[in-house]
Amino acid sequence: MVRVAVVDDERLVRSGLRMILGTAPDIEMVADCGGAEAVGTVLGSGAEVVLLDIRMPDVDGLTVLRQLRAAPEPPVVAMLTTFDAQEYLTAALREGAAGFLLKDSEPEQLVRAVRTLAAGGSVLDPGVTRAVIGGYLTAEDQAAAARAVTGLTPRESEVLALLGEGLANAQIADRIGLAPSTVKDHVRALLGKLGGLNRIQAAIVADRAGLVARIPRGTC
Repeated sequence: MVRVAVVDDERLVRSGLRMILGTAPDIEMVADCGGAEAVGTVLGSGAEVVLLDIRMPDVDGLTVLRQLRAAPEPPVVAMLTTFDAQEYLTAALREGAAGFLLKDSEPEQLVRAVRTLAAGGSVLDPGVTRAVIGGYLTAEDQAAAARAVTGLTPRESEVLALLGEGLANAQIADRIGLAPSTVKDHVRALLGKLGGLNRIQAAIVADRAGLVARIPRGTC
């Protein structure tokens, strides 16, 4: 059972997400609240996955993200956003956000996203993918990404390319025929070689370095 908390300043949004996610048999909604009480409520609930509004009037969503990520056992946090909040995306990514979802995402997409996040994957709504990737890496960063991936082994490059597709470790293992524990070791090694990035940052590096397009879609 995946324990989920929702943080949003709009009660209607929270109620809607609670209703949607509550229909999934493997998801338990353990908390929903506004930004002011978010950190204490979320950490006290034992939530594993948090859907966090990126922009709230009482407490900045980035501040909440930063405090949650600083916890001894931090939850996985995906940001809830709208098309007019793209200036916040890069900052959230640098603070350790594991994904970005539009508030008007389809119910099935939200459920899949929570499962992916709980399994260690990353999620990027197609509506914000270009904004996240385009805003995160400068031309200098892109050159650095290309240089960094040259230090990876062929297997690490393959795993990084699949990270770029947003796959979790178990999905990568199924795709390339390895044990999940082996994939976990490869992921840990390649993230270290890339400077301690998180999974979604590494996915962007994979995209900018041209690795994602090199893996044929029919290799699963």
